Amino acid sequence: VQLQASGGGLVQAGGSLRLSCAASGRTFSFYSVGWFRQAPGKERDVVAAISRSNSTTYYADSVKGRFTISRDNPKNTVYPQMNSLKPEDTAVYYCAADSRANFGGSWRGGYEYWGQGTLVTVSS
Repeated sequence: VQLQASGGGLVQAGGSLRLSCAASGRTFSFYSVGWFRQAPGKERDVVAAISRSNSTTYYADSVKGRFTISRDNPKNTVYPQMNSLKPEDTAVYYCAADSRANFGGSWRGGYEYWGQGTLVTVSS
């Protein structure tokens, strides 16, 4: 499966963005999906994840209550809606997918496929 992340950009603190992860090559419903982010000089950490059955979601503590992950399997797309953005949300955001289990979880090793990143910059 090939993953294409999009939707990044520059936004002011308190604003919103919706990223998209579009898949091609195989039906996306076979995959759990995770969103990760990496700020300069930092590790790539999970932001949110969703199971392939759409029954389980995970959010990092830093984004709980502000980010919502959802999936539209007929459109082969997963969306994180990001609200109340903060400057510390600035990072390159990556989507990842895994077909080995219903839920890939919060660990980078739980995902087989990675898309290119999309940059989100939040100004103060």
